[in-house]
Amino acid sequence: MKKQITLKVNGETYDIEIEANRLLLQVLRDNLGLTGTKEGCSIGVCGACSVIIDGRLVSSCLTLAVGCAGKKIETIEGLAKEGKLHPLQQAFIEYGGFQCGICTPGQIMAAKALLDENPKPSEEEVKEWMSGNLCRCTGYYKILESVMAVVNGKTDPNYTFRKRETTAKIQSLDVYKPVAKTT
Repeated sequence: MKKQITLKVNGETYDIEIEANRLLLQVLRDNLGLTGTKEGCSIGVCGACSVIIDGRLVSSCLTLAVGCAGKKIETIEGLAKEGKLHPLQQAFIEYGGFQCGICTPGQIMAAKALLDENPKPSEEEVKEWMSGNLCRCTGYYKILESVMAVVNGKTDPNYTFRKRETTAKIQSLDVYKPVAKTT
């Protein structure tokens, strides 16, 4: 049985028709094309699918989308504003908290939920809060360092991200080939 619902995601309103048993994670990724939220364990313990709903951190892999109708949903895609990264996004790049990228959106959303609730947490409070997010790269120190950089105002306001070249030389062939371009 399908239901017509309205979701408010990252300040945008979406009117969609979905099955009543569809999970928010599925709707975000498959219906709305917001693929930043990742599926990890599918049982709500890894944190990869973390989003913020009405100011509360939740696992989107356990949340029915129909129950989110009319609520304010924040995903990783909604953090950057007017082409400028959120301080947490910047810190994760600047301090190396961004590793393979699978857990990063959930880590950043968890950190944002913490800082929204407590802008000046101690290192121990950050560790406790972030303990619900697993990192398979085992790089917890860099994640903690990235969050604490934001807490302590140690991100570079003039930080610019290195952009990739549009071509790369393939050494063995001595030719140039197009590569993925980031903006």
